[in-house]
Amino acid sequence: MGLRINDTIPNLTVETDQGSFALHDFIGDNWAVLFSHPKDFTPVCTTEFSAVAQLSDEWAARGTKVLGISVDSAEEHTKWKTDIEAVGGAKAGFPIVADTDLALAKAFDMLPADAYLPDGRTPNDTATVRVVFIIGPDKKLKLSMTYPMNVGRNFAEVLRALDALQTAAKETIATPGKLDSGSGCRRANDRVRRRRDRKIRLDRQEAALPADGQTQILSIACARKTKAPKIGGFFMSDGSCLGRRRPRNRVIGRMQINR
Repeated sequence: MGLRINDTIPNLTVETDQGSFALHDFIGDNWAVLFSHPKDFTPVCTTEFSAVAQLSDEWAARGTKVLGISVDSAEEHTKWKTDIEAVGGAKAGFPIVADTDLALAKAFDMLPADAYLPDGRTPNDTATVRVVFIIGPDKKLKLSMTYPMNVGRNFAEVLRALDALQTAAKETIATPGKLDSGSGCRRANDRVRRRRDRKIRLDRQEAALPADGQTQILSIACARKTKAPKIGGFFMSDGSCLGRRRPRNRVIGRMQINR
């Protein structure tokens, strides 16, 4: 069975053009984007990998490591990076896995279990290996995208999805479908923070009441129902007002208050 959302990824030791390491050690406390492709030196894959190289500052700003995957050798990856950097105009500083035995491709369900590489293979022999995985710091799969051979990936969308995942994980919210460069997440975060801060202020005001303060509250000003001032609050028996808010009825616990 393939990996599902929230499954812990296999901790395979992989060979790359930058040496060997275990996947969990590579990720550490960071987020990670694993992206695979059918074969080195192909035009579509070169444009994809150059786009990833151009986004190096964006990955770093999000505490995210990127890792390419191919069934070609580490030596071929090293040679191919010359083309990647020439096309993208940016250094390809990320490692690329040399998955020559298909161990990683099979473990991540990118190929059938009985798949093998024939001599003189073409990209068609690894046609299903064009996948994106986003992994969280907990080493669990957060998102996966699978593309056919004839469709190159848009890494601006991968970046958008990463922003959404990170924001949702931090704020425990759902992000909008038309999220644009995090703006929708930021607006959602602002609303969450305002609601949270408002609740904290109300809790503090209620906690500041005297022991019998609940019974001392005489009225709640409501501009639409009374002639009270447009700015209302908690009116105590001594005439003082605890907290002033723009009126709008809301019931919290046993009290009807204005906010």
